[in-house]
Amino acid sequence: MKNVYIARQPIMDKEGEIFAYELLYRDVEQTSSFDNHRYATSAVINNILNKFGTKALLGERKAFVKIDRKFLLNDLIFSIPKEFFIFTLLDSIEMDEYVLERLEQLKAKGYELALNDTLEMLVSMEQYRGAFSYLDYIKINIPANLENAHLESMIKECKTRGITILATRIESEEHKELAQKMGCSYFQGYFFAKPKIIENKKLDASQLSIIHLYNLLMEDTNIDEITQEFEKNYAISVQLLQFINSGAFSFRKRISSIHHVLVLVGRVPLAQWLMLMIYSKSVAKQEESSPLLLMIKSRTELMQGLLRLIDPNVRSNKLGEAYFTGVISLIDVIFGMQIEEILEHLHVSDEVRDALLKGEGVLGEIYTLISQIEQFQTEPIKDFAQKYQLDPEEITTVIAQSIEDVNQFENKGE
Repeated sequence: MKNVYIARQPIMDKEGEIFAYELLYRDVEQTSSFDNHRYATSAVINNILNKFGTKALLGERKAFVKIDRKFLLNDLIFSIPKEFFIFTLLDSIEMDEYVLERLEQLKAKGYELALNDTLEMLVSMEQYRGAFSYLDYIKINIPANLENAHLESMIKECKTRGITILATRIESEEHKELAQKMGCSYFQGYFFAKPKIIENKKLDASQLSIIHLYNLLMEDTNIDEITQEFEKNYAISVQLLQFINSGAFSFRKRISSIHHVLVLVGRVPLAQWLMLMIYSKSVAKQEESSPLLLMIKSRTELMQGLLRLIDPNVRSNKLGEAYFTGVISLIDVIFGMQIEEILEHLHVSDEVRDALLKGEGVLGEIYTLISQIEQFQTEPIKDFAQKYQLDPEEITTVIAQSIEDVNQFENKGE
């Protein structure tokens, strides 16, 4: 049986908040026949409902899922809960009487429907106008260099019919602004998962303080000296104590001193907390909605999860290196500097450095695979599984578990 891999991409509103997700799926052959689309759609929905759970993979949001003609016309579609999914029609579906009748039935039952992203669709809209009464969303791939009055008028017509326009493949802030100017309400693309680097020539004082504390924790520094340095940074110390006493750790008594925290929690967990704090304080107005912070959480979970697959008996120090590879991988976005420059300030092992800069070693191979998964490439999953003698289904499970962990992280507002 083929393996279907699930990936999740956020769909954002104008304020940069996550509105919904698209669930993307591929098999290792990456074929595009109708049979494959139907199989993949069925497998994805079945896995969400029966294996992983909607709460685990979607949280409180809905998911856009692509469907083909055969899936649309199969009565099985009515057994799928409308509360969790928005069916996205492939633009290859012919809008004949059978399709329109089925769209009318779905709309009457409260299902939300979308038309898959296409620019050509708006150039020749006549074949789709009959479906407009049933569509809630149209996804459009708007080229970044496009200024087209005809396209803008078509978008306006769709909106007058109550259809919300979602711009896909957004790659930059300028691209998003163009799409918004043309009337798009929601946005999807790699730009939102990895924002562009804002130019910055040097680390500011607060960043340097966090890096200094991080290095003290990761080096063989006396605990009293670390305590003194934390206490010099009042704001960080207050946030740390709030974090420790928030329920993230199950201590019988409230912790009131930094020294006590260091003894009970340990250096590596505190170093990890410091690095995540950099992200949470540097992005989005509401950190729980920041795609960047959630992306870092996903990368750290995948780095450790895949390393455990390769070596079930892996030592904690190696898991720590896997974690830091993930958490540092996007720090250039926050600091506005090349990652090579940032690593000069950070105490990291040669393994972590080589993984990030060269893609070398086991950590480098895992990091490269994760980057490919984020871009929805699945052939590397097959190659990775073969090299390390893994079942591809095990990798699928690790990916799904990381999504669940990210949801829990987001819902807790950590």
